[in-house]
Amino acid sequence: MSDMIEQAVAALNTKLGGNGFDGTAKFVIEDEGAIMLDSDGARAADEEAEVTMTADADTFREILDGSLNPTSAFMGGRLKVDGDMGAAMRLAPALG
Repeated sequence: MSDMIEQAVAALNTKLGGNGFDGTAKFVIEDEGAIMLDSDGARAADEEAEVTMTADADTFREILDGSLNPTSAFMGGRLKVDGDMGAAMRLAPALG
């Protein structure tokens, strides 16, 4: 597992506050790997999910550190969303 994935898993679990996510979501970080989010929280994995969000490492870092809004990243073409848009929208507040 890459350092980027390790750091992202830790950051996402902190942002989720130990509550997990109501649904299944996958973040694909280009050239790094994938992160799954579900009711148990975040973990490094590549499984089927309701929604898959794909971005490069820089975009993902900016979303995690709060300098880039996930909706703005999507509208600007920096974040691809495939699957259930409702699940993606439920996740957006946890990322901000």
